[in-house]
Amino acid sequence: MRIGVIQASSQTSKNQIIYDAVYKYAPKEAEVINYGCTMEEKEKYSYIEISLLVGILLASKTVDFIVTGCSSGQGMMLACNSMPGVICGYAPTPKDAYLFAQINNGNAISVPLGEDYTWSGVDNLEKTIEALFSEPFGQGYPKSEAERKIKDTEKLKEIRKSGQVRFEDFFNVLDVSLIEVIKRKKDVIRSVKAYGKKEIADLMK
Repeated sequence: MRIGVIQASSQTSKNQIIYDAVYKYAPKEAEVINYGCTMEEKEKYSYIEISLLVGILLASKTVDFIVTGCSSGQGMMLACNSMPGVICGYAPTPKDAYLFAQINNGNAISVPLGEDYTWSGVDNLEKTIEALFSEPFGQGYPKSEAERKIKDTEKLKEIRKSGQVRFEDFFNVLDVSLIEVIKRKKDVIRSVKAYGKKEIADLMK
């Protein structure tokens, strides 16, 4: 399992905090890859541009799961859910993260990074990531309703897939200027070319 960490440039100061928490609590067999955005990067990326990179990373199967965020976490969640094949939850608390992992079994989660970021904010983020990875995904919750919850989640994924275009078709109708911006995120592009599906990697040329 590969887990990617990437958040909007507005919250570069939180990147290492997110990465450290994910690295600490991710399953032992998982590889955690930090795609930034870091304070050292000169290029700035909005939550919309980051959501496109999230879509590319997941559609290409370069990673299996993404932990992301922006100031509120809401905008990133909405933008990521606009990408074909991305099911992104919003997790301001440990309980939200746990329920998303167990019930919704998506492939991305967005956390609020600009709200109440005192010491307690960092502590809440770490506990949220811990809850997210505390058990294998998709087991259903509560346990008494697990079978129904799992069936509902699969049904939702089928409905969503039938209502979306292929990522390749989606990418080909994007504004060229937007594509040029995301292509400048070289660490993501290199990773997609190294690990991703050829069909998606070819779009990066």
